[in-house]
Amino acid sequence: MKIEIPDRKKLVFEMQIPIRWGDMDAMNHVNNTTYFRYQETCRIDWMQSIGCKPDTQGEGPVIVNAFCNFYKQLEYPGQVLMKMYVSDPERTTFETWGTMERSDQPGVIYAAGGATTIWVDFPNQKAKTLPDWMRLIVS
Repeated sequence: MKIEIPDRKKLVFEMQIPIRWGDMDAMNHVNNTTYFRYQETCRIDWMQSIGCKPDTQGEGPVIVNAFCNFYKQLEYPGQVLMKMYVSDPERTTFETWGTMERSDQPGVIYAAGGATTIWVDFPNQKAKTLPDWMRLIVS
């Protein structure tokens, strides 16, 4: 199943991530699981940059699903240019999207993925309405 990234989305963050030798697998390309790590790294760095620090005794974001479409093989050495987007805020959720390019080949998408993020009251383990400050950012 292939999930397409929507045309309507908001760019909120960019970063470069080095491709490490250890990211490679026996087939001499970046292992599929590493693409999810790249997305996670970008999502966490973005959240920290906007002051979103989850509190295990309070509330914060949780990923409820994630996917990645692989278009071209990333290989060592190089830098991944991760671009992070958001869209579709609902009462308790919003979508995050990420594209992965090589820094030395701007505009060529090697992989793209996303995740649904839900705002949670951690002690009660229940969904909670997105805070107004987060809704402003993801709208």
